[in-house]
Amino acid sequence: MNFYCKPIKSNYLKPNEGYSNLVNNITDNCMDGDYIFISETPISTIEGNLIDESKYESGIASFLITELWCKYLWGYFLCPLLGYSERTTKNLRKMPKEARNHKAFILKEYGLKHALQPTAEAGVDLSNVPGNYVSLLPDNPEKSAYTIKKMVEEKSGKNVEIIIIDTDPTYKFRNTYFTTLPKSIPEIRNNTGIFGFVLRAFTKKIGATPLAATFKIDVEELINMANIAEKCQRDNSSDFFETVYNMQETFNSEINEINVDMLNSIEHIPAVIIHN
Repeated sequence: MNFYCKPIKSNYLKPNEGYSNLVNNITDNCMDGDYIFISETPISTIEGNLIDESKYESGIASFLITELWCKYLWGYFLCPLLGYSERTTKNLRKMPKEARNHKAFILKEYGLKHALQPTAEAGVDLSNVPGNYVSLLPDNPEKSAYTIKKMVEEKSGKNVEIIIIDTDPTYKFRNTYFTTLPKSIPEIRNNTGIFGFVLRAFTKKIGATPLAATFKIDVEELINMANIAEKCQRDNSSDFFETVYNMQETFNSEINEINVDMLNSIEHIPAVIIHN
């Protein structure tokens, strides 16, 4: 099946602003029957699902996890041994001291299973958010998806399908799809944490993880569509913040110095439209 992609470009969708601007951007660009793939971070941002990690103090456990387990054991031994990317390896080796606060937050809110992940713990996103804030996964992705679908229909009369995705991948082991994320569509086994992070080195990467969808389709076909949407987003964005380090480089600033005005100064692609 051939698909046509269209990126939805916008200003920065600000914390707690609600769905209106996102819905307006969708209705201005979509057609009846389109599939709208939305990144999880804009959803969490406009829903106000952000946490200030500077309020979490690093203790002995978070210090050891950051400095010994992640930075040295994974950065210098396990990542090269298990074939993880050079980018991941380098980023682990240069983890800043602020990462200890991040681990303290993950440890307290999500537990050891996720804190032991060297990267992408529990889907918490450090990029595309201001200052010391991080973006959590949406509280209820399915509810968010259906709310946006309803608002688009009420505003424009267009019936579209909404899919909320996370770039943290889904993998396949034998006949089981799994992700390290604590949330996903029901067909994907989630919340595997460090166990999934290790297992993925020996399994097949399928692609971006759907957190929620307003329609039913074969899981691998849905992930393939999500991959097309993610590629469209990357190809059409001059400032795609795959990691917090990309964001630092773009603004030439420390993480805690990045503010909403800076984020609003660049173009964002919170969603991608796909239609046949």
